[in-house]
Amino acid sequence: MVGRTIVVTGASDGIGAAAARSFRTAGEHVVVVGRSPAKTQAVAEEIGADFLLADFAELAQVRRLADELRERYDRIDVLANNAGGIFGARTTTQDGHEQTFQVNYLAPYFLTTLLLDRLIASEATVINTSSAASRLFSKLDITDLDAERSYRATKAYGNAKLAQVLFTRELQRRHGADGISAAAFHPGVIATNFSNSPDGAMRLMYGTALGRRLMTTPVEGADTLFWLAETQPGIDWTPGEYYAKRAVARSGRQASDQALARELWDRSAEMLSGH
Repeated sequence: MVGRTIVVTGASDGIGAAAARSFRTAGEHVVVVGRSPAKTQAVAEEIGADFLLADFAELAQVRRLADELRERYDRIDVLANNAGGIFGARTTTQDGHEQTFQVNYLAPYFLTTLLLDRLIASEATVINTSSAASRLFSKLDITDLDAERSYRATKAYGNAKLAQVLFTRELQRRHGADGISAAAFHPGVIATNFSNSPDGAMRLMYGTALGRRLMTTPVEGADTLFWLAETQPGIDWTPGEYYAKRAVARSGRQASDQALARELWDRSAEMLSGH
């Protein structure tokens, strides 16, 4: 398995950068994807990796990223959908979607589906960075994915991370027989510059010295991502599941709703039909 092509989004800092470093140490061919040109290039140069730029708040950049990946790489063995963030007041992107939903879920869904034939041909592993927020803060309304009727920063983040788990399960259901192995994981609460949300629990955790002392490091947070990528799906772990600390983790009731997973996939495709 040495020398595979591993694409890590959100890799200019935090968990993504830590995972990219670990993959390079393991001898993998890493593609670092980030939003910040300076930070993304710095990580890539530090570890001797390729890099590409994309801001997931703009779907045209996601399509361009997919085109660049297809042009440059004949194989993509692992796609780590790690880009994401927590935001404060409700904001819509230029594409018309609530920012938390688009950056954390819709853009990664878009990138994955744009690359799907390449991923299938490579019998790739797709790893989605989710969160315990998918269970603790979520209440997904499939008719209000852009949170036009009801918005709270923590709820929006929880819903987006729940959507990642549902996407993982549906991706596996639809394309597992084609060679795809999908997993979602919770990295823990990580000491990074992750949240600019002024909202309740997230502000207390990310915005205070006490909260940050209770967090784990990006290296620890990247451990399950590294394990999922470097071990054998179907042998060392079960595709389609949600993991924490290298073990299947408990997820909320909605995360096991197969009908909801199917409908989310179809509605996401409809949202992206013009892009």
